[in-house]
Amino acid sequence: MGADGGQWVLHVDLDQFIAAVEVLRRPELAGLPVIVGGRGDPTERAVVSTASYEARVFGVGSGMPLRIAARKVPHAVILPVDAPAYTAASAEVMATLRAQPGAVVQVLGWDEAFLGITTDDPEAYARRVQQAVLDATALHCSVGIGDTLVRAKVATGFGKPGGIFRLTADNWLDVMGAKPTIELWGVGTRISRRLASLGIFTVAELAAADEGALVTGFGPAMGPWFQQLGRGEGARVVDDTPWVPRGHSRETTFQRDLTERAQVEGAAIELLAQVLEDVVADGRPIVGLGLKVRYAPFITKTFTRKIPSTFDRDVVGAKAMELVGKIEPDRPVRLLGLRAEMAMPDDARTGHTPTRSGW
Repeated sequence: MGADGGQWVLHVDLDQFIAAVEVLRRPELAGLPVIVGGRGDPTERAVVSTASYEARVFGVGSGMPLRIAARKVPHAVILPVDAPAYTAASAEVMATLRAQPGAVVQVLGWDEAFLGITTDDPEAYARRVQQAVLDATALHCSVGIGDTLVRAKVATGFGKPGGIFRLTADNWLDVMGAKPTIELWGVGTRISRRLASLGIFTVAELAAADEGALVTGFGPAMGPWFQQLGRGEGARVVDDTPWVPRGHSRETTFQRDLTERAQVEGAAIELLAQVLEDVVADGRPIVGLGLKVRYAPFITKTFTRKIPSTFDRDVVGAKAMELVGKIEPDRPVRLLGLRAEMAMPDDARTGHTPTRSGW
């Protein structure tokens, strides 16, 4: 069975996007293990932004320390991050998607978007999308087809690389039921562990879980939402309303650990100044702050605080320093990050489509 009235959601995900852009600029890298991260120097503290499929077979993945990735693949080509190049390539892709007949496009990031379409043959439409993107940008993409946004998003993983896969209410549990909950969109390590503490390990168990137990474990809003996620249910309509960020964040990995309180405070003040520049450009008041600290060797803590809605830099600065005061003294700091949450233009707007964390 298909979607109601021929209404479908496609999730278009570019294959190894950043690495693919780099290979387009340097064709001689085709077929080689390519790792992109930091300034391209594995002797510095930085993490992997992406790795080509040829590098991934050695166990390299996003977020891995660059020097560890270099050890895993000594013969890899390691390149610095070039955000403007990826932004330009992404813009070409999104323009191509918006040019598809009858498509409503919801951009999720540099390398992925939802398309809302009406068709009796979503696979044929998906193939045309793949060809259009390839013709316009020389980039390959995978396409997930679903009757909800969640199912389309999850389906893409079964189509990679360069393929097409369909997930609907009819085959959701057949395909996903035995999978661990962490393979669901919006469920990370922390949430999967909390679900496991409730005796819920698989997608099928989450779909059939007692709603009361989920409410007790996650609250009256998130509990039922996680059960809905386990069933692959949720929004069916692609929303092309321009995305508005909830906040801005900046972070720095220090090449040498900060060991003095004055160093930590100075770094936090510098990060705050950068964040406030971004906030001012948005023109919305700040309503919350978050501080991320990574102690050496690699232990990360996050502290957050809600604050009354304000544009006052002094108020925000004082609250930021209160968070800095929570950093444990005498522990070397290798990374600091600061995030400002802003008031949304329409906080009444609802919908529980999973979103990416600011960090």
